[in-house]
Amino acid sequence: MIRLDNLTKIYKTTEGPVTAADRISMEVPAGEICILLGPSGCGKTTTLKMINRIVQPTSGRVLIDGEDTAELDTQTLRHNIGYVIQQIGLFPNMTIEENISVVPRLMGWDKTKYRNRTRDLMDMIAMDPDAFLNCFPHELSGGQQQRIGVARALAADPPVMLMDEPFGAIDPINRAVIQDEFLKMQKELKKTILFVSHDIDEAIKMGNRIAIFRAGQLVQYSEPDELLAAPKNEFVESFLGDDRALKRLNLVKVRDVVNDTIGTVKPSDSLETAHKRIEEYGYQNAIIMVNEQYQPVGMVAASVAKNTKGYCSDHNSPMPAQVGLDDDLRKVVSLMFGHDITWAPCVDEKERLCGQITQRTITHHLSARHAMQTAKKPAEVI
Repeated sequence: MIRLDNLTKIYKTTEGPVTAADRISMEVPAGEICILLGPSGCGKTTTLKMINRIVQPTSGRVLIDGEDTAELDTQTLRHNIGYVIQQIGLFPNMTIEENISVVPRLMGWDKTKYRNRTRDLMDMIAMDPDAFLNCFPHELSGGQQQRIGVARALAADPPVMLMDEPFGAIDPINRAVIQDEFLKMQKELKKTILFVSHDIDEAIKMGNRIAIFRAGQLVQYSEPDELLAAPKNEFVESFLGDDRALKRLNLVKVRDVVNDTIGTVKPSDSLETAHKRIEEYGYQNAIIMVNEQYQPVGMVAASVAKNTKGYCSDHNSPMPAQVGLDDDLRKVVSLMFGHDITWAPCVDEKERLCGQITQRTITHHLSARHAMQTAKKPAEVI
């Protein structure tokens, strides 16, 4: 756990004192990622660098697991904090193995231990150790170098990581891949991470909590969904953008809103049975047909069930789309728009039907959370 207590940095200039960070107080629970977000010059990078004393605080405290870091010598402090920057900072005259193992070697690890750790980290970042460990940084792509930078920060297994726009210089496709791989690692490693970003979408995707900075001050510190549903003031609202309701779609999983009450038919059922169930469940367009494993294999249109004789097996059409319980609502909405549908069946990991999701359900979920957060929001003094 990291706690910042009135952390302040004031620079002396010829034109007078400049406050880069003004009494920043916040707490990052152990194992979570906190994104520091805001416009250029707002104090987020200064705040990050005060944690490992690259920038010396003017006043205030940094506590890691309750221990005041001012009582630690700088070398011990930095050995226990992984640090990743946008410029990567690999040593060009060292091999990849030597780059990754820098801190463990400085800490006196024996050769077998740090070499094994290096290979484990290469596997973790999805790079073949046999193919890359003896390479030099200039032989790698920018995305590969950035992965090595992350591996180096993790080498001594620090409990805390600081990341200063680590993926900002990478093209969008590789950035998304690296973000996904890092989140997979974080599920296993559970590091406590402060992560500076200028990208709102990255912050929403990566962060358990988001801290919005402006002019050296911490303006709002919230979980992503709360931040998007109830911005504290006009600055936060404008910074997040007019499409913040759409951004919230990334945060909600299908399992959070699925309706498990759903009518179905089997291939052997008559169309008369299908018509009765469509009326029973109040469906307007169709009903899902499932096989013996309760997997959706088609749908029977309401008009067909009402006006045709025969069996569902002979009068069904393919399902245009289906979604998984762990899919986010952004994917669901994209599928609905792409297939011109207003609902979709939901399946589990074995492709078994477990419910349905509708556009109305999605709209209701987003508006209900917004109403709840707005009700909690105190009226501003005018």
